[in-house]
Amino acid sequence: MLEIGRILIFVGLLLFVMGVVLLLMDKIPGWGLGRLPGDILIERENFKLYFPFATSLLVSAFLSFLFWLLGKG
Repeated sequence: MLEIGRILIFVGLLLFVMGVVLLLMDKIPGWGLGRLPGDILIERENFKLYFPFATSLLVSAFLSFLFWLLGKG
């Protein structure tokens, strides 16, 4: 039970830090998750295509690192 408690505290702190980062990123104009350089946006008259390519890569790398850390224990 002690190990599960530590994992829950770690995950809670990680979620807190991620929330603070997301709030701060929203305050910086032109910079934020979903609006990174490399995200694809195509707009036409009656058509809008948005593919968050760079955001997907960043989230994937972060989650891979997180699962790698959790799997080491």
